[in-house]
Amino acid sequence: MVGSAAIDNPDLVRRIVADGNEIGIHTLTHADLGSAPSWRQQLEVQGGQQTISGITGHAATLLRPPYSSENDAVRDGTWTAMRAAAAQGYLTVLTTKDSEDWQRPGVAAIERNLAPSGPQGQILLMHDGGGDRAQTVAALDSSLTKFENQGFRVTTVGDAVGITSMRNASAGERVSGTAFVWGIRVSDFVITAISWALVAAGIVTVIRAVLVVGFAARHRRAARRSRAAGHSRRRVDVPVRPEVMEPVSVIVPAYNESAGIEAAVRSIAASTHPMEIIVVDDGSTDGTADIVEALGLPGVTLIRKENGGKPSALNAGLRAASHHLVVMVDGDTVFEPETVHALIQAFADPRVGAISGNTKVANRGGILGAWQHIEYVVGFNLDRRLFDVAECMPTVPGAIGAFRRDALLRVDGVSDDTLAEDTDLTMSLCRDGWRVVYQDDARAWTEAPASLGALWKQRYRWCYGTLQAMWKHRGAVLQRGAAGKLGRRGLGYLLVLQVLLPLFAPVVDVFAIYGFIFLDPIRIAALWLVFLLVQFLMAAYAFRLDNERFGPLWTLPLQQFVYRQLTYLVVIQSVVTALAGVHLRWHRMERYGSLRVPPSA
Repeated sequence: MVGSAAIDNPDLVRRIVADGNEIGIHTLTHADLGSAPSWRQQLEVQGGQQTISGITGHAATLLRPPYSSENDAVRDGTWTAMRAAAAQGYLTVLTTKDSEDWQRPGVAAIERNLAPSGPQGQILLMHDGGGDRAQTVAALDSSLTKFENQGFRVTTVGDAVGITSMRNASAGERVSGTAFVWGIRVSDFVITAISWALVAAGIVTVIRAVLVVGFAARHRRAARRSRAAGHSRRRVDVPVRPEVMEPVSVIVPAYNESAGIEAAVRSIAASTHPMEIIVVDDGSTDGTADIVEALGLPGVTLIRKENGGKPSALNAGLRAASHHLVVMVDGDTVFEPETVHALIQAFADPRVGAISGNTKVANRGGILGAWQHIEYVVGFNLDRRLFDVAECMPTVPGAIGAFRRDALLRVDGVSDDTLAEDTDLTMSLCRDGWRVVYQDDARAWTEAPASLGALWKQRYRWCYGTLQAMWKHRGAVLQRGAAGKLGRRGLGYLLVLQVLLPLFAPVVDVFAIYGFIFLDPIRIAALWLVFLLVQFLMAAYAFRLDNERFGPLWTLPLQQFVYRQLTYLVVIQSVVTALAGVHLRWHRMERYGSLRVPPSA
């Protein structure tokens, strides 16, 4: 008997034993012992034994390896498995007459295959599983009559050779066998549930890909029309959008940014748009303020303050700002000369309260840099295009964001309630009724973590802070207008795709490994390749939108084996930390000094 089939039909198995019949082991899942590794061989044989002990209270001593019939069907690998089983006390039984009934050749053909060729005893092979066995039953019925007429006695293997083929299982064997059977039943239920969940996750993933690409295409068309309106005065079919030339206050919060602060400030100072630059040194201990002061750049104001955190530094800069439009930029980020001008053009629409720029990874060398480059282009920027069109932008990144000063003052500036002050601020603006948009041609170049440890700390802070912001603004789900769009669209998107799906990701990986070993490896591999193809096509489209070279995409398959696991483990840790009510301290990212002022600056 195959153990899994016995578990599906326990009453039949008990009836067979109660009627005085014999049961032998045919492995747990009908695995080919000849090609299986030794650990799998032992698992299959012992699993079949535990199944029989758990259901019947008896232990079997006979074994027939799957895919074996007569002696000439035994290969070297099967012979090795048979010898290993013999060392554990199992007697392997092969056959002398193979009915080949599994092929369903017809009743007459099965009868011919079973017909004895002489008076000697035979061991017959027939099947009671594997689909419709009507031909098998009919051929067996007629063959038994013929055997009786020919003087043959039909009996079990053990009776024929004079051995005890089944014995009473010990108490320990019964207990472990029963536990094993119930474990298999529970696992079958879990696997079925996981299979349906995987189907749902696959559908969600495909829907996300379609939505993101569709909304990104729509955003691209709208951006092109907007830029055409800003540059063309002769086409009557394009509404003319006024160019925003209002001066800007650029706020740069800095804490121990000596490695990159000079490049950051010089790049902003080289901007083509009129502005003032306010660098707020938040109690740095590495000479950051001295570096800024030594630059002697016109239009740059330095504010020194005691360390109070990034929100306090931004609020200090906001109080000192003299213009109505404010740009906030991290101290590890450099701008292109046209970045500020491009960034603020959406303020021509009085409904817009904040604008997100396009963050690029500056240190994209190496495989970790390439992975983060892909994530920024595909994950962050494609999503921001979707959020823009759906009017539910949850985050204006700290690396590059523009705000109306009045809008910031209406929400009491930058809050320190969460570790993701940029997300918290953006959600507050949405709930206050402001539109938040994405300007893809306003590019900023930022340093990304250069080690897995640094990446873990950064993403842990991001994820934990985002969870805090989502919880803080959960009331938006029940509101109307811009707040309701954020709550039902933005928060819903974040909950499903950035929290629930990553929490389910480890189950997907475990199931994939299980499928490769125990189920259909070809089908599992095919599903993985389809998933990878969807990811690749989406990534290629995102790279095309951002005019990026396709070269880094060769690392995309490898990203599924290391980077993806790190990101979902971060989500798991963040959720557990949040549920446990643990207060997470700020993790400052290590600086590497890889930033350079853009050549045109």
